[in-house]
Amino acid sequence: WRMVAHGGAWWRMVAIGLELSLHPPNLIPEKAGRDYELPLYLQPLEDLRNDFTILSGTSHPDVDGGHAASKSWLTGAPHPGAANFQNSISIDQLAARKIGLQTRYRYLSLGSGGISVSSNGVSIAGNIYAARLFEQLFVEGRPAEKARQIERLREGQSVLDTVQEAARRMKQRVSSADQRKVDEYFTSVRDAELRLAKSEQWQHKPKPKVDADPPQRIQDRARIIQQGKQIYDIMFLALQTDSTRLITNAVGGGSYVPVIPGVSMVYHDLSHHGQDPEKLKQLAIVESEQVTLFGDFLRRLKETSEDESNLLNRTMVLFGSHMHSGNHDNRNLPIIFAGGGFRHGQHLAFDPDKNHPLANLYVTMLQRLGLELDSFASSTGTLPGLNIG
Repeated sequence: WRMVAHGGAWWRMVAIGLELSLHPPNLIPEKAGRDYELPLYLQPLEDLRNDFTILSGTSHPDVDGGHAASKSWLTGAPHPGAANFQNSISIDQLAARKIGLQTRYRYLSLGSGGISVSSNGVSIAGNIYAARLFEQLFVEGRPAEKARQIERLREGQSVLDTVQEAARRMKQRVSSADQRKVDEYFTSVRDAELRLAKSEQWQHKPKPKVDADPPQRIQDRARIIQQGKQIYDIMFLALQTDSTRLITNAVGGGSYVPVIPGVSMVYHDLSHHGQDPEKLKQLAIVESEQVTLFGDFLRRLKETSEDESNLLNRTMVLFGSHMHSGNHDNRNLPIIFAGGGFRHGQHLAFDPDKNHPLANLYVTMLQRLGLELDSFASSTGTLPGLNIG
């Protein structure tokens, strides 16, 4: 494993997962290759056409369970709906173990949560409050508050020192097999100590200043587009200030009527449209707004210069879902992959009956971040057809 910088700048990764997916005919082009006609949802992204790639015919083998598959979207762990399901680490957390300490925050888990998973298979809660995020990232605490935080970090380090010494004594009395487990434990403790030390260092450094007003808290959860815009704003500012290089954003559904003109039905019910024309019409309104937010985020990244390039070229952005659509089918996933310095502007269409492993894209992304690995989950290599620009 090693970390790789590019021209003095670092690669970044963002993964945006939509709990209720997207209606495929409005997103996936009929034609493969570069000379495709933009579907309904992508028409507002015409100016960004050469900045993203559309993928169809990909999925995770043996990942089933409808909505439950959201837990496996970034891990590829099989059978997430099973009673004995054990999840594995997500790609953002795998990357955070190697590059996370270079920034104030190793990663950000945003939105409704669940798609970012720790090394022991536990879903990491997402932060849905933009105002709280803004304060965390950009508002300096009072000196007394910072001192208390530093003291808490030091207390955590002293506890780890005590536990580690006890483990050393225990290691002398156990079998060789158990000693390996203790060594793994030591490694985890050392990693935790390093994170605590880094956290203390950041407490002594001022937070970045941004040319943005703190967001106002939106009380009505049905205002999903307004809330979504605030989260995207925070994501952009976090990347722009290099506060983190790894972000996940789980975009939830919800059993409420979105506050969007032309929409009068519950969002989740719309996703189970059963080909009803009125439901499809309203669903298209909601999902068009979601894709537009995504496009606006890409534009802001592209318009932000970094060295001789721009922030989008240095940031891989994954946008899609663990389901084909709202009908709980976990095959043929709708995926858009943008940025990261790849040669985009195409529709990569794989076999809809024998899906290509989505994990191959993950291997490509992790390698781009500088991780020296050849496999992840069900991968069989890197993603074919996706070339560096």
